[in-house]
Amino acid sequence: MFKKLRARWGVSGLDLLLILCTFALGGSACARLSQVILNLGFSGTKGFLWWLSYILLVTLLWPICVLLISIPLLQFRFFSNYLRRVGKRIFTRNLKSKSYKIKIALFASGAGSNVENFISFFSTHADVEISLIVCNNPQAGVINVAQQYGKKHLLINNNDLAAPANLIAQLKQEGINFIVLAGFLKKIPGELIAAFPNKIVNIHPALLPRYGGQGMYGNKVHEAVIQAGESKSGITIHFVDDHYDHGEIVFQTTCDVLTNETALSLSKKIKQLEKQHYPEVVYGLLQNAKG
Repeated sequence: MFKKLRARWGVSGLDLLLILCTFALGGSACARLSQVILNLGFSGTKGFLWWLSYILLVTLLWPICVLLISIPLLQFRFFSNYLRRVGKRIFTRNLKSKSYKIKIALFASGAGSNVENFISFFSTHADVEISLIVCNNPQAGVINVAQQYGKKHLLINNNDLAAPANLIAQLKQEGINFIVLAGFLKKIPGELIAAFPNKIVNIHPALLPRYGGQGMYGNKVHEAVIQAGESKSGITIHFVDDHYDHGEIVFQTTCDVLTNETALSLSKKIKQLEKQHYPEVVYGLLQNAKG
């Protein structure tokens, strides 16, 4: 449950603990304050009117109490965004679902298993749309995946990455809000990063900062982990910056590396972690960005 909350909210383990503490303390403070206020105005037994007033007062005071408690716990930004999102869902949910969607572009170079996972995950989320599949390999299986699911795809080459002005223009024309690297083996140019600041994420099949960098992908990573005698490996989801596998880490989770582990068997474990966590973490980031 805690891993799912971390993924959904896109927060660290410590921040998750502080957020849960804020929820608990805010609720307790709100309940106590409501009782004190009502006891000043009511006398005798607690009847129907008292309980109705109590429910209404708790509803009104809870956001204030939570925000006040979030300040010393350094979670004010999270809760201000959280309460804003809740308010939007209550008052504008139907209008928003019809008029606005976050549009994602998936960049991929290979068979497309991650792309298919994202398409499946977001097929049940009306507020997010997989709008474009960008691929640098005309023979890649991901193109077939895009066609199978009726997703628009864009083939690019090294020149498009060396001078990405046209690529950026095409992404903007498609209304893309967020970019997910789903097995994309080329370095993202700085101009593209600048055009989508903190809106490009990547997944690496190891626990960064170790076993990352240029040329470290696929079985090369797993072989390096095994040769180093590591007992744990895992996945790292991070924002993309100007360096390979270097941006701010958003989420990590681990799996065991057994004594008889092979690159193939470890790869299967890592792919399972990717399938389980990557779309969910991205969705958490999107929800935070909306606030």
